[in-house]
Amino acid sequence: MAMSYMASGGSLIVASAAQLITFAILARFLGVEEFGLYVAVTAVTAIAIHLCGLGATECLVRRVARDKSIYPIMLGHNIILTVASSVVLVAIGLVVLPYFYPLSPDMAINVGATLLLLLTNIPLVRGILLTEQIFLGHSDFRSANKVVLSFGLARTAAAALACLVFGVNTIAEWVVWQFLCHVIVAAGCVYSLRNLGRPKYGIVGEEIKQGLYFSIPFIIRAVRQNADLLILGLVTAPEIVGSYSVARRILESSYLSVEAMNRLIYPGSARASMNGLHAAMGLVRKVAIAAVSISAATAITVFICAPLLPLLFGHEYVSMVDFVRILCWVVVPMAMWAIAVEALGAAGHHAVRATVMGGGSLVGAALTAWATWYAPPTGTFISFYVIEFMMVGISWAVLLRLARSSRSQSQEPVVDAPVEQGKGA
Repeated sequence: MAMSYMASGGSLIVASAAQLITFAILARFLGVEEFGLYVAVTAVTAIAIHLCGLGATECLVRRVARDKSIYPIMLGHNIILTVASSVVLVAIGLVVLPYFYPLSPDMAINVGATLLLLLTNIPLVRGILLTEQIFLGHSDFRSANKVVLSFGLARTAAAALACLVFGVNTIAEWVVWQFLCHVIVAAGCVYSLRNLGRPKYGIVGEEIKQGLYFSIPFIIRAVRQNADLLILGLVTAPEIVGSYSVARRILESSYLSVEAMNRLIYPGSARASMNGLHAAMGLVRKVAIAAVSISAATAITVFICAPLLPLLFGHEYVSMVDFVRILCWVVVPMAMWAIAVEALGAAGHHAVRATVMGGGSLVGAALTAWATWYAPPTGTFISFYVIEFMMVGISWAVLLRLARSSRSQSQEPVVDAPVEQGKGA
């Protein structure tokens, strides 16, 4: 497990570093105004990616981890939902985004660039992520790591080639390169799955609700995570928005040290919880201790290295170092509650999991928006810590309660039905 974690964590960290370099290249070459627009559009599509597929990837991992013979059925289920939802989401985005977030003053270029961006950030990204989940469901962590690593490095190569070699400096130009990059990676993903079996197309009815329970919390959380950027864009200078978006991206990258563990543990937790949630609690506690240790070490590293960031992103983002040092510690409570909700998901308690995550994100979105509007950006930072520690308390309280209930049910004696007089037992 230690070696698997090192490989998983290494691939995610390298991929995250590649994404950060991509982010830095775009920040430098697009400039503050174009980069701010790119961040805003990406924030919108980040919400859409959680809608795409309606959460079907979770049931693929959970059920295939328990019974690999069901893979063709679950793959067909995923493909149908992914394609259908992508068509709807891209169509809606193509109607709305060109008017609220114009990527070019020329209407034809604006619509065309928006279409390429939507196709890239919704169906193509979802398809690449689906490939990773398929390998995780088969416990083929090496192949899953290759997908993550290749995806991150490919995007960095595309950004470097586009901006450093061909001088791309507008979003309308960049989305063409981004689209071609994702098409190549997606084609490689399809080829890598050729030996696992062909899909059997059909909808697995009982998993629709489970998938919605799984995806809705992430959708609400994405809304919450982007509420601060939208409000900051209204009440602060572009430099503050740019610096804060960089700090947020580094926080998300820091969390990958914990995500590397979660993606390894999830299939095993699903198997361990087949006899009840209580049966997996020993594993969950060990993972929680490891997650807190890893996240704390990550936060310390980010805090120490923060002064080096202007060398990567440019000195025009003057608030960036302070923002990163303030936010870097949030990864510790994030890791603490993430372990609890992942355990609920692995055990199949998706309704409870959705309630915890969805409720927390709804409250968090309102609190973040109000705090950001009232006292930007100080209120934004305070709301971050308040929300994350609130999630720690709620998620662990729910997890422990369900574990106690599961244990009690497993220990209930089985009472034989009374035998009627005159009949044999």
